[in-house]
Amino acid sequence: MQHFLRAYPRRTLLMLLALLVSGVAEGIGLSALLPLLNLAVNNSNSAPVSQHPFEQQLSAFMTGLGIHPGVGAMLALIVVALTLKNLLLLLAHREVGYTAAHVATDLRLQLLRNVMESRWAYFIGQPVGRIGNAMATEAQRASQAFLSGALMITFALQTLVYAGVAFALSWRATLLGLLAGLLLVVAANSLLRMARRAGGSQTLLLASLIARLTDMLQSVKPLKAMAREVEIDGVLRLETEQLNRALQRQVLGTAALGAVQETLLAATIAAGMYVALAHYAMPFTTVLVLVLVLGRMLRQFSKVQREYQKLSIGESAFWSLQRTIAQARAHAERPGSGLAPTLGRGIRFDAVHFDHAGRHLFNGLSIEIPARALTTLIGPSGAGKTTLVDLVAGLLEASAGRVLIDGQDIRELDLRAWRRMIGYVPQETRLLHDSILHNVTLGDPALDAADAERALREAGAWPFVAALPRGMHTPVGEQGAKLSGGQRQRIVIARALAHRPALLILDEATSALDPDSEAAVLDTIHTLRGRLTLLAITHQSAMVAAADRVYRLEQGRAVAVRPAFRGSGSDTRRVSPLSLPAPRPAG
Repeated sequence: MQHFLRAYPRRTLLMLLALLVSGVAEGIGLSALLPLLNLAVNNSNSAPVSQHPFEQQLSAFMTGLGIHPGVGAMLALIVVALTLKNLLLLLAHREVGYTAAHVATDLRLQLLRNVMESRWAYFIGQPVGRIGNAMATEAQRASQAFLSGALMITFALQTLVYAGVAFALSWRATLLGLLAGLLLVVAANSLLRMARRAGGSQTLLLASLIARLTDMLQSVKPLKAMAREVEIDGVLRLETEQLNRALQRQVLGTAALGAVQETLLAATIAAGMYVALAHYAMPFTTVLVLVLVLGRMLRQFSKVQREYQKLSIGESAFWSLQRTIAQARAHAERPGSGLAPTLGRGIRFDAVHFDHAGRHLFNGLSIEIPARALTTLIGPSGAGKTTLVDLVAGLLEASAGRVLIDGQDIRELDLRAWRRMIGYVPQETRLLHDSILHNVTLGDPALDAADAERALREAGAWPFVAALPRGMHTPVGEQGAKLSGGQRQRIVIARALAHRPALLILDEATSALDPDSEAAVLDTIHTLRGRLTLLAITHQSAMVAAADRVYRLEQGRAVAVRPAFRGSGSDTRRVSPLSLPAPRPAG
């Protein structure tokens, strides 16, 4: 709770002032009950009731203000005090509600910002479901914990006001009430511990459950195709049942706390009335007001405990979210030195070393990628083709050596500005469940429908998009399921071209396509040749044949070859190296 109070000092101060003044106003209203009741009794046929010292002080105070302490004045005082109290409580609760909403929003934005700014090597090691759970569930539970903490402060201040009024009426009865409050704390201690443990279990189980569920749903098509969707139930059942037991413990703790509080509250009020009437012979009107005040004091104290219980349940989500944010912040990537990037001459790897998973992937790799030409990378799986592309994009950093962009070390460039010059087409054509327009622009306010149409035309996608009933506004379905593989691929290419990049990276962009779709994508690449720098990872002979420069990566080495293989099947043959400015073989 202290974290939240420090994060929102202005709202916290306003809330506390409103609560304090509203508590004082309610105390004044309650204080007027005793003289009001005594005035009513004295105006009846009964024998006059002597004034309580507290009543005398209040009457003297009102007389000093020029107010005659009659029935009308007392009623007016009660109404004004309660009205002021409710207005101030409304202000305080509004600030609490607004701040609770800000808490959830700020936590989500803080998490998103730090995760997006983390190094790629860290990012790919995080389960998508875990980040999604932190964004949705943990942020909301943390917000609810703040709300419970704020309400706990509200009820605690009201408890203090009631205690002050009760102490003025009878310090003995007030001490008895405080003793009852202490008994409530002792009786509820084990229940509060149960709630905290249940909350911690929920946080751990939800994180694991949602991470697993997200992974399963991403593979649901092959599971359903093989009639193995029941496997999802088997994998998730155990954690779901454990989560259910944690929720049951939370419900039991909450219900038991309420039952214990009600029982002790009734016993305390009954005992207090008996002592006041039988042993101290206090006037009935004083006892009536005292019972009212002490009863409200203990009820507010019970609410303090219940909100503290809710705070204990939700705080584990807040600290889990804070740990996720702190881990992402600790893995923040280096932004570079801020030099403006250009791509007029090309990209060069100068004796680059890179280690991965305890092995040397590159050992002094040196290659050149000329500007406005098509360069392809071939080689067996695991040779480092994708790693090379990640080094070009600045997603990974070389252990030694340099990656040079127009002769400038990539570590000296403004990394974000360099990435804004890149269009990236991945092997997996994942589209958003939205319109074609949104899938191309990704909601970028700097891009409009005209930019999307231009990019779709450049990607060779405009003919089929224009033929759709709703054109660019046609929804593509889950992961683009309403479109063919070739259509999805060309929309992904249009997405990469929408912001007019200088470098287009194609990572196995045609590997999953049929021959006709592959030919269409290759036609698109031919139209872009000479306008953009093209860097492609491929195993397809057609892409290799179209390239200006081809590098084979194998065993940490890179060798320049001509568009490498002709023929098919067993009728393939290696041909001689290209006559190009000689890149040095690595190693």
